[in-house]
Amino acid sequence: MFEKEKVYNEELLLNLPKGIQLIVKREDLLHPEVSGNKFRKLKYNIAEAKRLGYSKLLTFGGAYSNHIAATAAAGRILGLQTIGVIRGEELKTKYKDNPTLFKAEQDGMLFEFVTRTQYREKSDRSFVNYLEQVYGDFYLVPEGGTNELAIRGTEEILKEEDKVFDYICCAAGTGGTVAGIINASTERQQVLGFPALKGDFLFDEIRKYTNRTNWDLILDYHFGGYGKVTQELIDFLLNIEKKTGVLFDPIYNGKMLFGVLKMIEQDKFPENSKILLIHSGGLQGWNDIIKGE
Repeated sequence: MFEKEKVYNEELLLNLPKGIQLIVKREDLLHPEVSGNKFRKLKYNIAEAKRLGYSKLLTFGGAYSNHIAATAAAGRILGLQTIGVIRGEELKTKYKDNPTLFKAEQDGMLFEFVTRTQYREKSDRSFVNYLEQVYGDFYLVPEGGTNELAIRGTEEILKEEDKVFDYICCAAGTGGTVAGIINASTERQQVLGFPALKGDFLFDEIRKYTNRTNWDLILDYHFGGYGKVTQELIDFLLNIEKKTGVLFDPIYNGKMLFGVLKMIEQDKFPENSKILLIHSGGLQGWNDIIKGE
């Protein structure tokens, strides 16, 4: 789809008490602009769009959406027109102050700003018909990129050598990355998803794409909801970068890492556990946090 994707081995993040090993898989390094799980989710969707002869991609997202940023960059790289249906009509007059949306526009994305009520209708045929009237024929990529083709891509995150891990931990937005990892895991492995949003609705979303049972969602580390961060989280992530040289984003992966370390403190993992963290990219999230301060 893009230039040949880079392959990076895991690296030890931290050695911890009781023999616990924390290893990070650097999916964030897959591609300089379409990184991590967004590369995986778009890979087969864009291949299908091109196979069907589409020249436009339309998708959905919020103000800090990694998916919006990645889709816009992919469209620019591959010569496809991209359209982003953005949650929050109030952003229409101030989106240039939002680094994620401003960069997406620079990459050629057109925006359709809608109210939160309208956004909830994104799956309704009548709303899609309206978008087709405005923008013509397009290949529709769901919010967050999650569909069957995306799951096919995220199933490729785990490799044969990852069977040695006892736990696989991953941030969750729409649940597609977690579902793919569950499908690719072994029966003896436990997959833990850390939602960046409030609520337990992702249980049902993930079950649409897997019938496996070796997984759970940890709901305690959303820091107030999607796009919400605290000074505690920011200080924690900057300290981790100083210690390890690895920067995690504050919107998704940073919350997951914070949660994993808290669970280790609370003895939620057995001695000598091997834990694999999926770093799914999204470092552009830092631009939004810094801009918002």
